[in-house]
Amino acid sequence: MRIAVCDDCVEDALYLRNILRGQEVSVYSDAESLLADVQEKNRWYDLYLLDIFMEESMDGIELAKRLRMEQEEAMICFVSTSDDFYREAYDLYAIQYLLKPVREESVEELLQKVQKNLARRLHDKEKTLIYSWWGKRGAIPYEKIRYIRIRGHTLSICCTDGRVQESTGKLNDLERQICGDTFLRCHQSFIVNIYHVEGMGGSDLTIAGEKIPVSRRYYAEVKKRYQRMLFEGVE
Repeated sequence: MRIAVCDDCVEDALYLRNILRGQEVSVYSDAESLLADVQEKNRWYDLYLLDIFMEESMDGIELAKRLRMEQEEAMICFVSTSDDFYREAYDLYAIQYLLKPVREESVEELLQKVQKNLARRLHDKEKTLIYSWWGKRGAIPYEKIRYIRIRGHTLSICCTDGRVQESTGKLNDLERQICGDTFLRCHQSFIVNIYHVEGMGGSDLTIAGEKIPVSRRYYAEVKKRYQRMLFEGVE
């Protein structure tokens, strides 16, 4: 597993690196250096451990926002001496929030969660949705699908690269076929990939900046599934 640790406190950074023995760990003392590696060298990591308070650098919250722009599915864990930033971490879809001094058991729990997510992503790469349009058939990996919408008798498969692939079919049939761990029905007209949901507020889900409606019929289950993803094992 490739892990980036960003902390301007050398002692804390080295402590985390020691706990993460056996993993491929890169340590950064400022946010700008990490961001430059991601943007200019395409050096992406499976997990980012970001200190929130960095005196001579942008803070961990701002860094996380910029990392999200470069790597949509980046797994981010905040490390802090304070729990004052849970709300911001929640909005940024952080996988975990650790309080200093960090306990080794908490890091082990975090690594298990990340490994589970990586395995799920690999599984989704192998699983594909078969579509049919004007007599032609094709396949789209689950992980590339943000959500599926139906209008009339046409399904629109909205993908992470901005492409919208149309297909024939019924959303009810598709729900029985694909909904489960990855996909979730949230409305009579929508099925969403729960792992692309960036936020939930009121009766809407946010995916790539778009508002996806959640109907009263599905609200309780959608909220339960969304919250289950967030802050599992938060310290």
